[in-house]
Amino acid sequence: MEASSSGSSISAVTGGKAKTHQPEGREDLQVNQLETQIWIKPDREKTDVDFSEILNAIQEIAKDVNIFFDELEGVNSPSKDDDSLLHHGNLTSTSDDASRLEVVGEEVPDKNKANGLYFRDGKCRIDYILVYRKSNPQTEKREVFERNIRAEGLQMEKESSLTNSDIIFVKLHAPWEVLGKYAELMNVRMPFRPFNPFNAGAPCILVRCCFLNGHFIEINGRSRRSRRKIYYLHRRYKFMNRIEKQISRFRGWLPRKPMKLDKETLPDLEENDCYTAPFSQQRIHHFIIHNKDTFFNNATRSRIVHHILQRVKYEEGKNKIGLNRLLSNGSYEAAFPLHEGSYRSKNSIRTHGAENHRHLLYECWASWGVWYKYQPLDLVRRYFGEKIGLYFAWLGWYTGMLFPAAFIGLFVFLYGVTTLNHCQVSKEVCQATDIIMCPICDKYCPFMRLSDSCVYAKVTHLFDNGATVFFAVFMAVWATVFLEFWKRRRAVIAYDWDLIDWEEEEEEIRPQFEAKYSKKERMNPISGKPEPYQAFADKCSRLIVSASGIFFMICVVIAAVFGIVIYRVVTVSTFAAFKWALIRNNSQVATTGTAVCINFCIIMLLNVLYEKVALFLTNLEQPRTESEWENSFTLKMFLFQFVNLNSSTFYIAFFLGRFTGHPGAYLRLINRWRLEECHPSGCLIDLCMQMGIIMVLKQTWNNFMELGYPLIQNWWTRRKLRQEYGTQRKTSFPQWEKDYNLQPMNAYGLFDEYLEMILQFGFTTIFVAAFPLAPLLALLNNIIEIRLDAYKFVTQWRRPLASRAKDIGIWYGILEGIGILSVITNAFVIAVTSDFIPRLVYAYKYGPCAGQGEAGQKCMVGYVNASLSVFLVSDFENRSEPTSNGSEFSGSPLKYCRYRDYRDPPHSPVPYGYTLQFWHVLAARLAFIIVFEHLVFCIKHLISYLIPDLPKDLRDRMRREKYLIQEMMYEAELERLQKERKERKKNGKSYHNEWP
Repeated sequence: MEASSSGSSISAVTGGKAKTHQPEGREDLQVNQLETQIWIKPDREKTDVDFSEILNAIQEIAKDVNIFFDELEGVNSPSKDDDSLLHHGNLTSTSDDASRLEVVGEEVPDKNKANGLYFRDGKCRIDYILVYRKSNPQTEKREVFERNIRAEGLQMEKESSLTNSDIIFVKLHAPWEVLGKYAELMNVRMPFRPFNPFNAGAPCILVRCCFLNGHFIEINGRSRRSRRKIYYLHRRYKFMNRIEKQISRFRGWLPRKPMKLDKETLPDLEENDCYTAPFSQQRIHHFIIHNKDTFFNNATRSRIVHHILQRVKYEEGKNKIGLNRLLSNGSYEAAFPLHEGSYRSKNSIRTHGAENHRHLLYECWASWGVWYKYQPLDLVRRYFGEKIGLYFAWLGWYTGMLFPAAFIGLFVFLYGVTTLNHCQVSKEVCQATDIIMCPICDKYCPFMRLSDSCVYAKVTHLFDNGATVFFAVFMAVWATVFLEFWKRRRAVIAYDWDLIDWEEEEEEIRPQFEAKYSKKERMNPISGKPEPYQAFADKCSRLIVSASGIFFMICVVIAAVFGIVIYRVVTVSTFAAFKWALIRNNSQVATTGTAVCINFCIIMLLNVLYEKVALFLTNLEQPRTESEWENSFTLKMFLFQFVNLNSSTFYIAFFLGRFTGHPGAYLRLINRWRLEECHPSGCLIDLCMQMGIIMVLKQTWNNFMELGYPLIQNWWTRRKLRQEYGTQRKTSFPQWEKDYNLQPMNAYGLFDEYLEMILQFGFTTIFVAAFPLAPLLALLNNIIEIRLDAYKFVTQWRRPLASRAKDIGIWYGILEGIGILSVITNAFVIAVTSDFIPRLVYAYKYGPCAGQGEAGQKCMVGYVNASLSVFLVSDFENRSEPTSNGSEFSGSPLKYCRYRDYRDPPHSPVPYGYTLQFWHVLAARLAFIIVFEHLVFCIKHLISYLIPDLPKDLRDRMRREKYLIQEMMYEAELERLQKERKERKKNGKSYHNEWP
């Protein structure tokens, strides 16, 4: 806006505050800012301040201190609609605003007809697509359903497929009246108008705050019709300005925020910060409606249409309702909203701008060239809805928090590498050529030198070293910090996306629940309206049956693990007698590796069964709302998958080699199979192999199924279309035809994506003491996962329905449970699985430094010999006696061999009884578990207490917004009444005692 040189005055007033959106991966920091508005009032006396000189000076200051400066707009400039993110001057497929298109007359409908996003008239935008086959016998149900759709006010148009005449596309459009009616019922929040506290009719601009010649000026460049909220900035002094000048000069030598998207070459990606309120047709004058066709964005329009379709009957009867039932019984093949055109363009986005929001998402989010940049979460939310936006916000936050965990884990591993040559234990193992170990299986396993396990001892030291305990404590604290700061981040996102008060107001009853219990109703204590009611006895009986099903499936998982144990016991003897020397000499490693691979195959096969059982049990419970259904299904699937994936890992960590007995008195399974023993270097190497193989194979398989499988299917579909119709004909297909040929999103929404990451979080935290590289592997996978998921959503899947959610649901509670479980498991891994406690006891009690309070490497001399017991070979059982007598080691049959345990020698008063050192180690292990758990839990609770769930600045902003919304509503109503009063005066009608 340009200020005239005369006849204007400037007044300043303090007022509102705004929300600010920070890039993903950063905490939302709100400075204490002073809001100043400058109101330009015409036809008043000229003040001492020249507005043009002030603006020029402010622009120079803004350049020096690197303050974002919005270009001032005219008073009558149009407000931004949904397409304001796109490059100006482009003819986009998502807007029919004639003020932004350099076309006239009928060119707009012609363009709309060509892009396949509108009806044949080129004016009615397609909000939803239904697909069915003419040969389908469910004709009567479809006719009734479509008749009721028209009765609801939706407009309909049918189109035959260009590739198959049997396929019919039903295009649906919601007129303004229908959108307004259901937006009010669904409490859709829309932008609210700002106000002028001095004069409702006077034009004004909102400007950002700077300090110049005793005046506070704020530059924001928005007209009074703008939706953007007012920002606060600190009062700046000359000294601070000089410092910031020097800092900005130093920054000039560095790359400018490489992780941020380049906004000079790409369109503005920031969401318009605005005050919003639930839409109301009675107060429609309070909302910013520049163009009714673009007032509701495409995602909101599709959500409203889907809401209508879910409540339309297709037959007489209580249960004959909703689109989902028609999809399940085959009346319709598919139902989906349309993508906004192609995600590719012949022209570069840097020179010609984005063709549509889908193209913009592909270039700045799904493309591999931007893998290191922050995600445009506002644009993701605008296109896919809040639920999907929250998933990617959480995934980005989790990935960012993995950086310190991966760095520390890599440091622990490198510490093990650097101290490998100084490790006294591995040195003694490698030099123990005269120590002969007893066979690890019956008959076929030979005697072996302890030095043969030198490699395994060194590998064990890489993961089990002095830094392992520190890393376990760090990861427990890290999990708490991650969850606490995510709560703060989620609160900021929920505020920015207007989700704070959404849950209680807009939770909808599932149509299936409504149809099942429609005969029993009771008054809702909140709304005061009658609603279906499920009796307590009915609910309890259903929950008992569901819990029984869950228990049975967990027993199936345990049975599968028992089968793997039997396989390991039987196979180790088979591999020991194998013809190939490589396998025979490494029989235990071969057994572990094949058992892990077989276990992975069983896991993937059982997952298919678990999914069907969980779906059946969840539907049996009859949850009331969609969120309750999702939470119930999620909990069941997580329990199944978690037990299925980690049961073998728990067995290796805490049971393998713990209850085997000793030579001459082995414990046997069903009095037949001897239980498996650990390797002479310990069981930790088996646990590392289990975690590494499962983690890599699981992530590789998930990535293939998520992206590779849809890519292959879509490629095959395109190949058939090219063979039948050629490449030129394919490019002329309308958008609904192209989207129909894409793969649908899975029936459970984001469940698979969340489940994959939550299980990975479990691997990263639960057994991290045994595998410090797990956070690094998770980080590398997640960097790829973000772009794979983005590419899949934008290019390979049909556009999912935009759904709302204020958080990640039950997954947060599962994450907290995993965090608690990780403390317990890591305490047991360090105390039981690793040799940390036995080494500590030896160093302080039995080693060369006993009683001196030292525990260095010199104090570990003789540890290996002290940790091995002696066995008389003649005491072997007949079925355990090895075929070889060990004469290959010393030229004569062996009399004694060694095994890992703390037992008395064979000639003691109590042969093979536990020594005093065993009880000292056991007591130390129990004490460590108790101290470790209590210490870490205290730290976790202290951190949780010190970090508030809601940032203080956000709490103040929420209170401020509530106050300003009330003021705006009052001023908007006052403005409307003043306009009515002026109109009455113009029409010659005057009333006495009018207000105001």
